[in-house]
Amino acid sequence: MRARAVRTDQLAAIRDADWVDVTRRPYVKGETAWVPVKKGFSFEREFPDRHAYSGRGFFMLGDVAVIHGTRPVAQEVDEIVSFRHPRGILWIEAITDVTRTPETECLWGEVGEVCHRESGYTYHLDPRNVMFAQGNRDEKMRMARLIREGQKDCRVADMFAGIGYFTIPMAGSGARVHAMEINPVAFEYLKRNIAENGLEERVEAVCGDCSTLLSGDYDRVIMGHFDAVKILPAVFSYVHAGSVLHVHSIGAATDVIRNCIEGAGFSASIHVHKVKKYRPHTWHIVQDVTLA
Repeated sequence: MRARAVRTDQLAAIRDADWVDVTRRPYVKGETAWVPVKKGFSFEREFPDRHAYSGRGFFMLGDVAVIHGTRPVAQEVDEIVSFRHPRGILWIEAITDVTRTPETECLWGEVGEVCHRESGYTYHLDPRNVMFAQGNRDEKMRMARLIREGQKDCRVADMFAGIGYFTIPMAGSGARVHAMEINPVAFEYLKRNIAENGLEERVEAVCGDCSTLLSGDYDRVIMGHFDAVKILPAVFSYVHAGSVLHVHSIGAATDVIRNCIEGAGFSASIHVHKVKKYRPHTWHIVQDVTLA
């Protein structure tokens, strides 16, 4: 691959340049991006072509590679190191209790706080101590799109805000977000990420049990925890006909949700949205519940 070096913050400005080979991805190292160059244009350096990766699944948080599932063997770790050259490799064995604290092991290199960029937003976190919902990327962007396409300046409750997975893109799209997080470590990152993305005027962040922190009236309620159905009754005093609840669960929970809603004196239309496979034959589901 023939390439020219540019600063990473210049990538957006040069993407339409006539010399850029858009069929290849830039190679990024630190603050420098080596951008592929079309044949016939001058270049600064030539890189060997990368071979396709077919090893163990992982994702990158900043410069750290993260693995879920069963503990990887040494060969799988070596393949990731050779392919992505991360600062470190972290295995997340499980996510525990209501605080969603990960149980982790550093398998290679050094793992600590990272700065992660996603969909134009910046997130600071330490993946050893707080969860990052990488697999929910499309769902985060769907929530942001709903705001952009007609509900700017609506009031949103993000009941399990974490480090700002839904709060940041929704506030960035124009919503006013009441973000609640019980884990004090995640809450500190939530506040930092709100400030990093310049959203202080659009987000009210509070630390504590979300079932006791709801206040006022909400147009949308994000319930991004698999036990969300259990605390649905806490929500009904703070919503109105036309409010939309986004209730996460493992497997569909529409019957339980509908019974709970009818018991509170509402009726509702429920749309089931599949987010990702959670395990074989089981999906992570979001029920979009529009109250009437």
